[in-house]
Amino acid sequence: FHNLEDKNIVAHFNEWQMGMGALYIKKYVPKIATIFTTHATCIGRSIAGNGLPLYNHLDGYNGDQMARQLGMVAKHSVEKHAALNVDCLTTVSDITARECAQFLQRKPDVITTNGFEKDFIPKGDDHKEAIKKARKVLTSVSEKLLGHSIHRDALMVGISGRYEYKNKGIDVFIDAMNKLRQMKHLSRDVIAFIMVPAWIKGPRQDLINQLDGGVECTDEDVCPFVTHELHDPNNDPVINQIRYLGFKNRPEDRVKIVFVPSYLHGSDGIFNVEYYDLLVGLDLTVFPSYYEPWGYTPHESVAFSVPTVTTTLAGFGTWAIKVGDQKGIDDGVEVIFRDDNNSSDVAKSIAEIIVDFSLKSVEQIYLLRKCAYQLSEKSDWAHFFVHYQESYSKALHNSYLRLSRQLAVGK
Repeated sequence: FHNLEDKNIVAHFNEWQMGMGALYIKKYVPKIATIFTTHATCIGRSIAGNGLPLYNHLDGYNGDQMARQLGMVAKHSVEKHAALNVDCLTTVSDITARECAQFLQRKPDVITTNGFEKDFIPKGDDHKEAIKKARKVLTSVSEKLLGHSIHRDALMVGISGRYEYKNKGIDVFIDAMNKLRQMKHLSRDVIAFIMVPAWIKGPRQDLINQLDGGVECTDEDVCPFVTHELHDPNNDPVINQIRYLGFKNRPEDRVKIVFVPSYLHGSDGIFNVEYYDLLVGLDLTVFPSYYEPWGYTPHESVAFSVPTVTTTLAGFGTWAIKVGDQKGIDDGVEVIFRDDNNSSDVAKSIAEIIVDFSLKSVEQIYLLRKCAYQLSEKSDWAHFFVHYQESYSKALHNSYLRLSRQLAVGK
């Protein structure tokens, strides 16, 4: 249609949903070079999501067998055949590269790490003003929800992402807050925000009324943890764990949890600002992921100059180690070792990091924010697009070899 017969064409397909496209092109337009990128293997994500130990037993899993066991035959079949038939296979991290080799029976040709476009991030005085606005909104909503004032130097910590309770480390985050409140040497209040979209009816009307200057709610049965009304709060994992651990969000409690179960798209009814406009106001983010092929949440955090904690099971975490992450949070990021069996140790490490962070001076925090941003400078598309260029070149090269072999066989 475009008269491109004399051009070098590459067709790039992402994830198993696009796999059929790669197979179709190979069969009907074989001159086009094909690339398939898997951002997370179907079987790897499913094993982790079903509570099975993924990493300690990775070499013992058979992808086809696990697909049958987990009811994933169709998805896995498309993904595997796409991976085996394209001219170039790529994935986003060394972690998923291991999965590809084990479950898809092909080692990726190139690791195409995920970059981040930072053109929209405020700088200089605009960045300082953005922090003030964010903290004002976070403080206002928290005080109305909790029913009491928050100390002006309270440490604001957050986790965000999809509601994958174990995979994203939400369970470990809450456990870490529980361990944190038991540490007697914690000298500052901590407000822990869980910004994870859940099944909601909408914003809480009583909270809206208070934010609009209405009378404070005195109903003791009102949940002091959640900003939006959930459809099924009694079966919500976050609410259940908060209650099980005995959090109360009382004025005298050092650690308080605020669950924000709505998409922060600017019109959620409570905050009414976008996620990035709140992220910039946090002091520290924590993403103790169990299954995280890359990890845009810690990546975004450092791009907004917010120091972050992640794990060795996140692609971003393994990348940070490669580029020289040092032990401790002083370089703007801390990567905690995590495996199938040490979630309690991870939670304890997070609590200790937060205590250490709470003792730092204003000048030290400024340097931490600066270091976090400097790390993000190494991880934008300007640096990472070269990996895509490499994959396009490999795809074209391999397509020439494939066509040459077909011609030879045809002759």
